[in-house]
Amino acid sequence: MFNVSRDFDLNSEHEGIVIGLFDKPVKFEGPLEKLDEAFEGHLTELIKSGDLSAKAKAVNKVHSFGKIGAKRIWVLGLGKPKDLTFDLLKESLGALFKTLKKSRQEEAAFLLDSFVGQEELDADAAAHALSEAFALATYEFEGYKQKSNEPVKQLEQITVYSTSGEADALQASLTVGYAYGAGTNSARMLVNLPGNMLTSTDLAEYAKELSERYGFESEILDKEEIEKLGMGAFLAVNQGSKEPPKMIVLKYQGKEQWEDVIGLVGKGITFDTGGYSIKTKTGIVGMKTDMGGAAAVLGAMEIIGELKPEQNVVAVIPSTDNMISGGAFKPDDVITSMSGKTIEVLNTDAEGRLVLADAVTYAKQHGANYLVDVATLTGGVITALGLHTTGAMTNNETLFEQVLEASAEAGEPIWQLPIFERDKERVRGSKIADLNNSPGSEGHAVMGGAFIGEFAEETPWVHLDIAGTATSSKEYNLGPSGATGVMARTLAIFVECFEPFEK
Repeated sequence: MFNVSRDFDLNSEHEGIVIGLFDKPVKFEGPLEKLDEAFEGHLTELIKSGDLSAKAKAVNKVHSFGKIGAKRIWVLGLGKPKDLTFDLLKESLGALFKTLKKSRQEEAAFLLDSFVGQEELDADAAAHALSEAFALATYEFEGYKQKSNEPVKQLEQITVYSTSGEADALQASLTVGYAYGAGTNSARMLVNLPGNMLTSTDLAEYAKELSERYGFESEILDKEEIEKLGMGAFLAVNQGSKEPPKMIVLKYQGKEQWEDVIGLVGKGITFDTGGYSIKTKTGIVGMKTDMGGAAAVLGAMEIIGELKPEQNVVAVIPSTDNMISGGAFKPDDVITSMSGKTIEVLNTDAEGRLVLADAVTYAKQHGANYLVDVATLTGGVITALGLHTTGAMTNNETLFEQVLEASAEAGEPIWQLPIFERDKERVRGSKIADLNNSPGSEGHAVMGGAFIGEFAEETPWVHLDIAGTATSSKEYNLGPSGATGVMARTLAIFVECFEPFEK
């Protein structure tokens, strides 16, 4: 898919050549100078006249009129060199790749050095941004409409020309960037699947295929095994369903000893009716996405499998749907979790924290020394932070700082919400059990996180609530509307860069 070359030839036959354009451009040098000379200086004139926009994310097209081997030149605006960041470069490239997809172009050549605007953003970083943006921006969930007989044309071959980077390093950066994008797309695909086409059994099969592809150790617990282990919180949520629950475990060992283990826990509710605390007729639509946390963890595990960091990871995914039947759990029930803690159920629509409670406990039994859980947990986080920021809670600031740095590198912003002692007291406020699962609507997002924290106990832990960020109602430069695959890259970067610490 990606080829790297140092030798740019104006006569090489390409469907299109892509160059980056900064406003107030310096004099063309190297391949760009040759390109401008072939056009007898007209490219420079088009820039000076403003007919080619240098505004960040602007995509311009110039026909070659046979003056070079390529059919056309794509000019991508990048703004001011000092303002170009890795994230802005990815977004700009995303806008370009969406345009190339619409034009049904199958091949393109990039003059990579024209995208380097500052020392911090070198050719290797630009290559990473290019391949990641390519994967993310061109993703599409095909759906189930009847297909036309028109042949599919899409971008399949990219040549990267650069004289400032080493070929092997550039190829490695392209590979890494594409791995991050592809893992995110896998998460998107899972979230976009309808609930009748992605049951807990289906999700477990998908995880098993990942384990076989990358050599992960896997464990898939069925209902009988879950019962033997006493996962009463998880089982309560499954009570109303005809679909059996699955506790999915994947282990990746990147170190010689099973130590400093990172536990990634993802909520895998494949459809959420709310149970007897039933959702509204509009609120229930889209609840196939309630396994976005599981998808993020599986997407991250795909990236980890591709890049093979020197870390130890256990991924734990409790998967079921939350349905209504004569056997479904109900408000006022008291259930016993795997940890032994009893829980008074006040809201059956606060089910995600119940399945995560047992999953967190099980992750610790598998040796997790550090925990990060990801879940489409509460509508409250949307009220607090909107649709573009993931909510975070923690019991350990050192661990949180590492997750925060990873999220910044991934371009997936998170914001920390507090858990005070009085919040914990509200969760412990049941008169007949150790905990209650829904102390009220006030601070709802915090209550969900505080509940899970009761099961993390002293283990360093970060909770990520992606209820607002797991999907997008609008198309954007790095993806279509629908599932975003949020946190797959953050988790993978976090694992790759993780530094163990004393608790």
